[in-house]
Formats: sequence, C-alpha cells, structure tokens
Amino acid sequence: MKRYSAFAIAREAARYHTGWERAWASPEPRARYDVIIVGAGGHGLATAYYLGKTFGITNVAVIEKGWLGGGNTGRNTTIIRSNYLQDPSAAIYEKARSLYETLSQDLNYNVMFSPRGVLMLAQTHHEMRGYQRTAHANALQGVATEFISPERVKEIVPIIRLDGPRYPVLGGLWQARGGTARHDAVAWGYARACSDMGMHIIQGCAVTGVRSEGGRVTGVETSRGAIGCDKLGIVVAGHSGELAGMAGFRLPIESVGLQALVSEPVKPCMDIVVMANTVHGYMSQSDKGEMVIGGGTDGFNSYTQRGSFQHIEETVRALIETFPMISRLKMLRQWGGIVDITGDRSPILSKTPLEGCFINCGWGTGGFKAIPGSGWGFAELMAKGRSPLTDAFSLDRFREGRFIDESVAAGVAH
Repeated sequence: MKRYSAFAIAREAARYHTGWERAWASPEPRARYDVIIVGAGGHGLATAYYLGKTFGITNVAVIEKGWLGGGNTGRNTTIIRSNYLQDPSAAIYEKARSLYETLSQDLNYNVMFSPRGVLMLAQTHHEMRGYQRTAHANALQGVATEFISPERVKEIVPIIRLDGPRYPVLGGLWQARGGTARHDAVAWGYARACSDMGMHIIQGCAVTGVRSEGGRVTGVETSRGAIGCDKLGIVVAGHSGELAGMAGFRLPIESVGLQALVSEPVKPCMDIVVMANTVHGYMSQSDKGEMVIGGGTDGFNSYTQRGSFQHIEETVRALIETFPMISRLKMLRQWGGIVDITGDRSPILSKTPLEGCFINCGWGTGGFKAIPGSGWGFAELMAKGRSPLTDAFSLDRFREGRFIDESVAAGVAH
C-alpha cells in the first residue's frame, strides 16, 4: 500500500483526492489458513499484526461477525495507563503503553496517541496508602509514576474541587506518560498494516462452530462456510464464553455491560485524564471538546450495548462532587459495551484444553490500554507456544490458586 505522508496529502489535494486507496482489502475467505483470529477488534488485529511483523506468519485470517472495530474497541473511553501493582500486570500494560508511544510511526497511521497524563485521585486514607504502595512498586518495576500532594493535584487540574462534601482529595497517583489515543484509529491502523502484509480481514462472517479432530482444532464453521486452520485464536471480549463453549471448554468469566457518555463540546478546560475511584467515575476531554465520562459496570450480567438513566445519575452525581462545573453541561450521547470479567480482575492469555486453540479474554473495562501489549504477547504465545509476557495469565492459575488480584491492587476494578 502507498505510504501516508505530507507529500501524499499534497499530491491527492492536487488531483481532488481521487487517488486514495482503500485502507484495507475485503477478500473472500480461502479454504484454509495457518492461523485464524476470531474477532477484528484491537486485540485481534494487534495479534495478527505482530504475528506477521515479528514472527513472519502472514497466512492469517481475521474474521469478524460484525464490522471491524465495532465492539469494545470503538466503545471505550480510550484511557492508557500502566500503573498497576502486580508485576505481571505492570509488565504487559507498560509494554502496551511503550508501544503506543511509536505506534503511529510503526503503522504509518496516526492513532492520535496523546501522553497527556493520567491522575488517579486518593480520596480516602486507605486509598492514599494504597497508591503510595503502588508508586513504590512501580519504581521497582520501572514504571514512571509518583504520588503527589493535593496542591500539586490542583495545579495540574485547576477545575477540581479539593474539599468535596463526602470525599476530599488527599493526593493522587500521577503517571505523566499515560494518556489517550483514538480508538477507531488504533483498529484501522492495525487493519491497514495487516492487509498490507497479505492477511485477510473478513467482516460479516459469524463463527457458528469450532471444528476439531483428535483433540486438536482443525477449523471453524462460519456463516460464509467452513474455514480450516492449524491454529485458532479467540479474541472476542464479552462473547468469549460463547466461543469457548463451541470449542468444548468453559471459562471463569462473566459478561456485563459497561456504559459511558460524552457531554456537549466545550472550550478546553482539562488537559489530562482524571480517575476518581472512590466514587468510581473518570473523565477526560476529547480533541473535539467533549467531556468523556465513564464509571463502573452494571450490577447484573447481560449482553446489552445500551445506556441507562441509572448509570447517568450514578456516574455524573459522583463526578459533580469533584468537578462542580460539569453540572451545567448537557449530555451529547451515551453508549455501552460488553465486557468480560474474571474473578481476579486480570485477563486470560492462554492455551486451552483444545490443542491449537488459544484464548485472549478477561480484560474487563481495561482492554483498550492493553491492545499493543496484548497483541505482542498473544502473538508470541501462538507462534512459539509460550510468552514471558503472558505466562502468568494462563487458565491454569485458577486451578492452582495463582491469582493476580488487580481488583484491590489497582485501587479500581480494572
């Protein structure tokens, strides 16, 4: 494919933008591939990309029942951070954050990575001690974070109210190189790079069954016919349990709805990401001026992608205590995503009981920030049979009691 550049923009402007190519091809599926990845979201596309770039495996199909990036990749609040307490978590999230730094150059596609900084507020004494502990752990892990004072918080976020009626701000865990990226652009950039390597991205192709012989995967049944493969990667977030059932095993996950909303656009007033985990609300301002707001998951299992008035009330009420100015804003739109949550609130990147079948799931509400690291580690696992980045996240940990409890360690569920 032609490279994107300032010269390309000038050239196309001169000929009225008639020479742009499609960003990726939409081929008919072949009868067989070396690898099939189910799920054309960020994690699935990143896995395919690193399979080709790092391990030279390009006879790959990425199949998607809907449209590319139409699941959780396009339905999140785009926060990128790596300030986790547990070593395996910090390793994979920091790998992802570091890859985000140069992802636009690597993909020749602007993913709009903005290292504006992520601030996690400490609003109770327990939370303050927890974040101080995390800051010390991050120092040992090589993750650049620091615990800052309320005065420093006010300096970074002038619109914040430090002496809230229920939860005053006692400090915060600050990661200066955390930030945001454009969720759609991440998926599109990976898709374009995969297509350029000759991989097939097949949309509108639902998996209806997993084929196996002698305990080994041989392919999948789809709405567009049977497709054979030597290796199968399942990367379908909230629908992981359904695909696992087709492959003959169960997963220790549950699917719940996660909602978010954005306000009407306003002039720039906050140039970082703020997470208020005691009240469970987080907020940043988009390039268009919208205040991007998220909170906790729904309290019941479901596959819904709709919003609800209850979520608006709970999340906005919590954030208004800390940011009184947003009480005057109008909501522009609201949406939901289906997230897959494990008991220890950490992901699963693992072999499965079906030989040749691999699973990448359980990212909960924190999947977007992990996309490059997840893709890198999962590609290595599929290509080599193991990866140091994913060893701790195997399915075996639930049987052996090796939990990676980030529900407490990170100060927030994800």
